[in-house]
Amino acid sequence: MDDLVRLGTLSAQAARFLEAAVTAGLNVLVSGGTQAGKTTLLNCLASAVPARERVVTCEEVFELRIPHRDVASMQCRQPSLEGTGEIPLRRLVKEALRMRPSRIIVGEVRQAESLDLLIALNSGLPGMCTIHANSAREAVTKMCTLPLLAGENVSARFVVPTVASSIDLVVHAALERDGRRTVREIAAVPGRTEEDVVEIADLFVRRGGELVRADGFPPHPDRFERAGHDLAALLARGAS
Repeated sequence: MDDLVRLGTLSAQAARFLEAAVTAGLNVLVSGGTQAGKTTLLNCLASAVPARERVVTCEEVFELRIPHRDVASMQCRQPSLEGTGEIPLRRLVKEALRMRPSRIIVGEVRQAESLDLLIALNSGLPGMCTIHANSAREAVTKMCTLPLLAGENVSARFVVPTVASSIDLVVHAALERDGRRTVREIAAVPGRTEEDVVEIADLFVRRGGELVRADGFPPHPDRFERAGHDLAALLARGAS
């Protein structure tokens, strides 16, 4: 995270807040377009996971490098020429729950595996993942639509409130025109919905080229307190 601050990807205050959020066990969704640095950012966030935790990762291709001793990494497998032996990402997410994880990290969600991830996060297991989206709001909307690919018996009436209660933070990264990778915004998901729309609150937004504090507040302040973090100090305007 310190390297990202030196590169100007995000501010020092935002970095300290994200580290505290990961330590506290909040569920983080990293969004952005192609080559926006989502996986790099996810790797940096994963470095803030407490060393005592057991981390299970699920990826289509190995990209994550978790600097912990107790890490179980799983990768998808393509079917053979006979069409057998395939192991899709959705099955990996299901299997991860049987491996007594303290935290689950999914490299990227694209299809129906988003439903299994939401169910895992809704059961109290902290986790993180990446998703392609153009903004934090669109990332939340996409998480509400991807689980519908799991089958006709999955409805928006179930998915929308599950997303609201399962996702805590959305970190949106972008590739700027000059080639720099920056964090455009950090949004909180307070857990409320209105007319099948998940509410979000801006925590940090980019103004004048700087990532500055907005007016929103993250959910679960009690988790920050239990982890030994002063949430008010982390989010105080002008803090660094």
